[in-house]
Amino acid sequence: MKHDDAKILQEIQRNTEMGMTAIETILDKIEDDDFSLQLSKQSLRYSEIHNKALDQILENKGEVYHGSQITDMMLKGSIHVNTALNISREHLAEMMIQGSSRGITSMWKAMKHNRLATDAAVELAQELVDFEQKNIERLKEYL
Repeated sequence: MKHDDAKILQEIQRNTEMGMTAIETILDKIEDDDFSLQLSKQSLRYSEIHNKALDQILENKGEVYHGSQITDMMLKGSIHVNTALNISREHLAEMMIQGSSRGITSMWKAMKHNRLATDAAVELAQELVDFEQKNIERLKEYL
């Protein structure tokens, strides 16, 4: 597997895992069924994109991204701290929008720094960016 493909696909895995972890952590705090359903759908889509990246990596005998427990704990801890005093729907939506914005930025960086990646990896990265942009638009309804 080409180095640039591996880097982009690993970034897709990292990004989608963070999205799924954030949603999993936030879901228990949500009292609005519509908002909860929206985030559950997003988590499912993150999972689908993650699996597409994993399939490409395994198909090309590349190295799978392995997130660290420390990163996971830091993300969950940050969410708990940020929701200790405010679990309003607006605040949770804002947190998710910020996460999606960071995800878009990290994917653009990965694509820019790995310009030799094949179309398949770049298309999947763009699919994730497009999905994140749609998430932001959907989440604006909850602000």
